[in-house]
Amino acid sequence: MVVPREKNAPHEVVIVGGGFGGLYAAKALAKAKVNVTLIDKRNFHLFQPLLYQVATGTLSPSDISAPLRSVFSKSKNTKVLLGEVSDINPKAQQVILGDEIVPYDTLILATGANHSYFGKDNWKEFAPGLKTVEDAIEMRRRIFSAFEAAEKESDPVKRRALLTFVIVGGGPTGVELSGAIAELAYQTLKEDFRNIDTSETKILLLQGGDRILPHIAPELSKVAIESLQKLGVVIHTQTRVTNIENDIVTFKQNGELTEIPSRTILWAAGVQGSALGKILAERTDVECDFSARVIVEPDLTIKDYKNIFVIGDLANFSHQNGKPLPGVAPVAKQEGEYVGKLIKRRLQGHTLPEFKYNDVGSLAMIGQNLAVVDLGFIKLTGFIAWIFWLVIHIYFLIEFDTKLVIVIQWAWNYITRNRRSRLITGKEAFLATETVNNSSHSQTTEKKQPVNL
Repeated sequence: MVVPREKNAPHEVVIVGGGFGGLYAAKALAKAKVNVTLIDKRNFHLFQPLLYQVATGTLSPSDISAPLRSVFSKSKNTKVLLGEVSDINPKAQQVILGDEIVPYDTLILATGANHSYFGKDNWKEFAPGLKTVEDAIEMRRRIFSAFEAAEKESDPVKRRALLTFVIVGGGPTGVELSGAIAELAYQTLKEDFRNIDTSETKILLLQGGDRILPHIAPELSKVAIESLQKLGVVIHTQTRVTNIENDIVTFKQNGELTEIPSRTILWAAGVQGSALGKILAERTDVECDFSARVIVEPDLTIKDYKNIFVIGDLANFSHQNGKPLPGVAPVAKQEGEYVGKLIKRRLQGHTLPEFKYNDVGSLAMIGQNLAVVDLGFIKLTGFIAWIFWLVIHIYFLIEFDTKLVIVIQWAWNYITRNRRSRLITGKEAFLATETVNNSSHSQTTEKKQPVNL
């Protein structure tokens, strides 16, 4: 079915993706003389930077989500469609949405990124990533089920595997996850169990590069390492994971292979552009990088198609310093706002200078009262950085009631050191006495060395 267009209808802007890029592009066009159609396979905007707090029981999914129809209820030129785009016809200027065809004059693609397992997609079953609400709930299920299973496990070897958590990837997500799990094990849960001592939990953070948080200043990366180590996290840098199978992580460090039995392995190492990027490349011959991100022009359009914009994590914008902009919320937000303004200027017969990202800095939460903030002109650590992190994240939240709920929740957690959202939902919690793995847990080859936990 083709969506009909009225004669002399306003300029049609179709935005695919309700993340930060798509959301702020639509907001920038809210009062423009255009029709905006926002398409997303979810009916809500998700504040991804706080997903790790859902995964570790601090917040619930509704705390970091805002219904898209509610966000744009007062934007009379904006229509929200629930669905997944299966194809694009650039020549006919059409987006295919199931059996529905949606025409456009200008198209904005902001569908974000997915996990990348560097060609080892079978690892996904054993090591979930963190991009969606479902991912966060699955992580939460695995984390809290591990403690529950350990409480019933009498075999010390199996119990050790249950209380060993491995996080792959030392970027912001990996750092924040490892810090949050450490606080869970060593503070929040320490009085909750009778048969296990949760302080015996082992948390490993594996990073391929020579330091964690490589996007911030080296001195702040050093502070982050020291802070995580004080929390009890064991950090391995220059470490490459070679296999994840049967509840065992195998990694290579200094030429030696090491096997770690673990029932909870979490992935925070790599991302790749969404599948829509590949579809666009097939339909327009636009180039993509090794991470399946679309190579964009200085104005965020694609080559030979000035009416197609690609923004956010799906875009590779390398025109500022020769390196792609990072896949973070401020980049997507600024790109969305720029594209919205550019479309309005074009309709007036004008244009804008090429896009330039205003780097607002980088930051990462390590634990309660612990964070690092790199603003370029100033670097913050400890409690002041933690307060700054809280303020920035509250500022970026969309709905006022959501901000209020999170402020109250954070304040309560700070006072009580408790996490009320520790629900185990979804799949059945794994059985304590039945490991997917067998006796290989205790087997190593001569070249594989035991790690010092």
